[in-house]
Amino acid sequence: MSEVVLVAVPSDAPAGLNARPSAHFGHCDAYTVARIQDGKILDVSIEYNEGHEQGGCIVPVQALAGKGVKVLIAGGMGMGPLNAMHQMGMQVFYATGFLTVQEVLQAYIDGRLQEFGSANLCRGGCGHHQA
Repeated sequence: MSEVVLVAVPSDAPAGLNARPSAHFGHCDAYTVARIQDGKILDVSIEYNEGHEQGGCIVPVQALAGKGVKVLIAGGMGMGPLNAMHQMGMQVFYATGFLTVQEVLQAYIDGRLQEFGSANLCRGGCGHHQA
């Protein structure tokens, strides 16, 4: 049996599997956190975004790492949070064009997502990302 992995997806309110993925990591309403094992979603929890002002996007990175999240899947973020996630041992994947968080998670389970790279970074405003 493989180990359980906690995977977070930035989500629009009210979050959960049927929620729309949020286009930007730090500006989302919440994070849908799924426990995944052996290619199955065991359960999900919701972690509300603690804010983007004080400490910027590093605040939610620290909060998610503190919950044990090892994988984050997003459509956009800046270099600061991406570096912070890597320093905390998180894998980061890029995903856009999905209608629900469940579709994003299934793409991850199926191995259809690429790692988040410099070409995916937000550069001022982040208006180019689709949910």
